[in-house]
Amino acid sequence: MLRTNLVRLSSMLAILAMCGAVLSLAQVKQADVTWGGDRPLDPSITRTYVPLGAGTPGVLYEPVKPGVKAHIAVVVMHGADYLTFPACFDLSMRGYRVLCADPAGTGTDASLLSVKLAVNYVRHDPGVDKVVLFGHSGGGVLMSTYQNIAENGVKICQDADKLLKCPDSLANLPPADGIILEDANWGFMGLLSFDPAVISYDTGMKINPEFDLFNPANGFNPAGSDYSPEFIRKFQSQVAKKYMEVVNAAEDRLAQIQSGKGRFADDEPFAVASGGSSVPSNKLFAQDVKLMSHTRNAFPLIHKDGSVTTEVVHTVRTPENPKSNTPLLNGGGSNGTVRTFLRTAIRVSPDFSYDETSIHGVDYHSSYTNPVGNSEGIHVPLLFVGNTGHWEYLVGESVYEHTASKDKSLAFVEGAFHSLNTCTPCEKTPGQYGDTIKTLFDYLDQWLSKDGRFTAGK
Repeated sequence: MLRTNLVRLSSMLAILAMCGAVLSLAQVKQADVTWGGDRPLDPSITRTYVPLGAGTPGVLYEPVKPGVKAHIAVVVMHGADYLTFPACFDLSMRGYRVLCADPAGTGTDASLLSVKLAVNYVRHDPGVDKVVLFGHSGGGVLMSTYQNIAENGVKICQDADKLLKCPDSLANLPPADGIILEDANWGFMGLLSFDPAVISYDTGMKINPEFDLFNPANGFNPAGSDYSPEFIRKFQSQVAKKYMEVVNAAEDRLAQIQSGKGRFADDEPFAVASGGSSVPSNKLFAQDVKLMSHTRNAFPLIHKDGSVTTEVVHTVRTPENPKSNTPLLNGGGSNGTVRTFLRTAIRVSPDFSYDETSIHGVDYHSSYTNPVGNSEGIHVPLLFVGNTGHWEYLVGESVYEHTASKDKSLAFVEGAFHSLNTCTPCEKTPGQYGDTIKTLFDYLDQWLSKDGRFTAGK
């Protein structure tokens, strides 16, 4: 979903940072932004490039009409380029001060330190007295991890249950006053992309047809598969078995590294066939839309006119990923190290499975980078908004049930794709779901500006 022009803009800003430049983003050639349905940057927004330190570039979006909401700063970040993500200018247009930043370095821990720099920056703005984190997709993983550690200290991510403990460098993170998770993913998408048909996970070229979900004999249909209960059980059981074999192998390598017997003193290469976590790699439920298809309970569903109904929320998504990425290292495999694999890995039990509504057999406490486990340590106001045009939206119900926050909200945008824009292939009639970006940010505006949450006395 990342666009070449966003990368180009980020590179330009990085060059400016090295030159020590601080200037209006209007002085930089405006990108033709394609996030959220080809919506161009509004020229009425004042945007200023701000170097946050340690190689972290940021763009500060001032509120178009400063008012009572301008004292709320929203920090937007992901593991990739989000300097021009729709939240940056859509929240600015509604009166909020928004800081969008890109992480420095690679990996979750480096990104968490970049969030710290962003939070500290807006905390020192004299016009700001409330800070809210905004995380979309993998950014929801990032922001929930940050807030959990910020509220509870590094002890929360260094206990014996963790496959990989977080470093001491994450101590003393300043907490935010609230958090918005927009279609956050589970945090262990590598597990949900794992291909149990792989015979040996050092190569994606050898497949056991018995477990191959792309085998027509197993029920595959490129137009949308309807797998049998027997195949689903067999597939998921094999995922649990084979995935834990790889996790255990990574743990063994980490123990060797820590005892001075590894291939290197700090880490080792650890490539895993089908271990990638990108959306095109997600398995089984992407093709069979009866899986991860509705919530268990009734929640607010936001319609295109802004009206809200309370109901069991069903996905409107269409089948995706009709071609296997398992043979690919880049785009299908996990091409990282022992530590990077374990940082996003999670323990599962032999009864691991997922059905129409839920994921089962996952130890959320074995990883410090999943929103469900992290939500147990979050006490500030929390809003999760899910997009019914994709599958990540079901994470919201588990976060809602697990969060420690007493001020918690969960809602869903009807017909929104994961990238926030309208899922037009999901529509039965043109315009059925309207402008889902407007629907989303109007709702976020209502939540952020509710009296007594962040705006009391203003």
